[in-house]
Amino acid sequence: MTSKQQDIKAFAFKTKAMLLGMKQKVQSAKKRELMYWYLASRGVPKSLHCLCLKLAEEYAVNAMARSCLPPPEHVSRLADTSFNHIVLLTDNVLAASVVISSTVENAANPEKLVFHIVTDKKTYSPMHAWFATNRLKSAVVEVKGLHQYDWSQEVNDGVKQMLEIHHLICSHYYNNLKENDLEYGGEHQNFLEALSPSCLSLMNHLRIYIPELFPELNKIVFLDDDVVVQHDISSLWTLDLNGKIVGAVVDSWCGENCCPGRKYKDYLNFSHPVIPSHLDQDRCAWLSGMNIFDLEAWRRSNITTSYHKWLKLSLNSGFTLWQPGVLPPSLLAFQGHVHPIDPLWQVAGLGYCSSSAGGQILEAAAVLHFNGPAKPWLEIGSPEVRSLWSRHVNFTNSFIQKCRVLH
Repeated sequence: MTSKQQDIKAFAFKTKAMLLGMKQKVQSAKKRELMYWYLASRGVPKSLHCLCLKLAEEYAVNAMARSCLPPPEHVSRLADTSFNHIVLLTDNVLAASVVISSTVENAANPEKLVFHIVTDKKTYSPMHAWFATNRLKSAVVEVKGLHQYDWSQEVNDGVKQMLEIHHLICSHYYNNLKENDLEYGGEHQNFLEALSPSCLSLMNHLRIYIPELFPELNKIVFLDDDVVVQHDISSLWTLDLNGKIVGAVVDSWCGENCCPGRKYKDYLNFSHPVIPSHLDQDRCAWLSGMNIFDLEAWRRSNITTSYHKWLKLSLNSGFTLWQPGVLPPSLLAFQGHVHPIDPLWQVAGLGYCSSSAGGQILEAAAVLHFNGPAKPWLEIGSPEVRSLWSRHVNFTNSFIQKCRVLH
């Protein structure tokens, strides 16, 4: 610049423009990476598809794969409230096997555990075949398909309406998710949840109907299929919820100024007049994925009715009340009914690009939740934490080997 005697001011402006252009290119690349990352989460790995097909075939040709779950001598445990009941709503056979094997492995009294797996019609055969041919010596496992429930017309209509509205919400954000409208790191980044497979998952949305799914139970622990249990969780069933309906992690292990997940403002549109003004938008939202539900208290409340009311309000407001997903309307419906539990009961966010939880926190947590697009069974799963999940996969199983799961 000095040798050619250029104008310093012009040089400074040109350099600033070049830096700004480079910054925009980097941001654009990050936007694309993030969007492709979410899109990749929608795929089903070939190995998992293979596993379901092989198990469905086994169910058809092998009488043992169709044997009763649980065996007749243990059927009475399914409604016995003296046992510890765990509920999973899932259509992922491999994920369900990891949740159950990790829970049993770390249980002080595994013989007290009763697992209730609810799945859809297409996954029922492979799910049943897996747990019928890989029986647990201690705990009891029940596999039930949605087609086996005889619900009232009122419940059926409610489920149908709920799914239709959630589908419309996700479609609204999906159709309007244009690249030039998405600012990397900005509030619109949350709209990418519309690309998540859980946004339209039937099993994911049915959790609001848990009291109808299990009318004979009074207290259950609900586990998502993307969790790993690392320690004994039996004390959850004796936990006093102080009259509340759900026990959940609200506060964070990292102190007062951070949240274990996201804040209310990350889910709800506080600029809309319908959202209650008394809610603190900077308050930490409670975590799903591992929750204790007092079903008796739930049945005495109007939680499910309130949930449907908020869905209708969202429909009438043009889907502007919250971000896509199952948790935002739950935050509103369960408002005032949540009992905070120790933060180390669950560490979440392991399915995102990075987690702030260090090694000691991950080791101390009772449950690790791989919420986010990068599930541990996908290629985009984080290698740093995948081993915490994959060590519970039964790699000696012949179907796992034939389908080359996680290879």
